Amino acid sequence: MRVHIADHPLITHKLSVLRDKNTPSPVFRQLVEELVTLLAYEATRDVRVEKIEVETPVAKTFGVQLAHPRPIIVPILRAGLGMLEGMTKLLPTAEVGFLGIKRDEETLQPFTYANRLPDDLTGRQVYIIDPMLATGGTLIDSIDYVFERGATDVTAVCLIGSPEGLAAVEAHVAGRAVKLVLGALDEKLNEVGYIVPGLGDAGDRLYGTAQ
Repeated sequence: MRVHIADHPLITHKLSVLRDKNTPSPVFRQLVEELVTLLAYEATRDVRVEKIEVETPVAKTFGVQLAHPRPIIVPILRAGLGMLEGMTKLLPTAEVGFLGIKRDEETLQPFTYANRLPDDLTGRQVYIIDPMLATGGTLIDSIDYVFERGATDVTAVCLIGSPEGLAAVEAHVAGRAVKLVLGALDEKLNEVGYIVPGLGDAGDRLYGTAQ
């Protein structure tokens, strides 16, 4: 698995504001969108393209366009929805599917409760987006899900991750075409499976339900 941890002052600055418990939901949502757009540049570095001929006002030349079949973006509900706009800004012609995977707060194990993906993903490049890579269970299930349906390669984009989650995903996907793009790799998981220092529950903070 290829791993890219962003090292850019703008990303670090925006993540710092995102972490602040006093940052209100509207600002949090805007920052998530901006961060994902920045991370998406690295995530889409290997997006498949095909050569085309174009005519400028001066002369004919050659360029590229996104190849077919189109890539598909898969937000993990619900928090992944807050990242979708940032990805579609760079990939406006991509198809969008949805996976609902929830973590059991007692066992910390994920389970799928919703699926809005094509049954056949043969030859597709898949971009899975989820703000947090904590235990790794949700991302592992999502990666397995799309590969079982024929996906060619998978790129996952997360705002922050834990060393434990990263190690779990690396061990599980060994030998498969998977890339992980992180805004930051944090210190650890705490005893209840939250990333430390983290930013709290991303879904609650995105949608104003945090206590």
